[in-house]
Amino acid sequence: MTNSINHTLFFPNPPAAVWEYLTNSELMELWLMKNDFQPVVGHDFQFRTNPLPQFDFDGIVYCKVLEMVPNKKLVYSWKGGPSKDRMTMDSIVEWTLTEKNDGTELQLVHNGFQNIDKLPIYNAMNEGWRQNMQKIHKFLNT
Repeated sequence: MTNSINHTLFFPNPPAAVWEYLTNSELMELWLMKNDFQPVVGHDFQFRTNPLPQFDFDGIVYCKVLEMVPNKKLVYSWKGGPSKDRMTMDSIVEWTLTEKNDGTELQLVHNGFQNIDKLPIYNAMNEGWRQNMQKIHKFLNT
């Protein structure tokens, strides 16, 4: 079984427009979660949502910006679990933007799932990322 999530979606928009939705905290909140993201390598930030006890998740994702190439690549850590003192997920989210066919191909790779036995959270996140990428597409093109 795979231990990563991988989705690719084409946007009929330039990379800079798509990049804004990946790096602007207010726009990120529209399609993902409340956050205190800043596009600065080394910045620690959090995503916050309602707790999901069925997934052993307290509603807080602890992240750190690991790599950033404007309009091309964004990488951050993604850690969570039932509490800050007990992280059960320690993974990496990588966004890659490629200018292509008068638009942008956006690829998401979320890897590092060590506890695949937590299949419900993996399946929920796999579908959630797909839906969230489609939300970005909708916001950019309506």
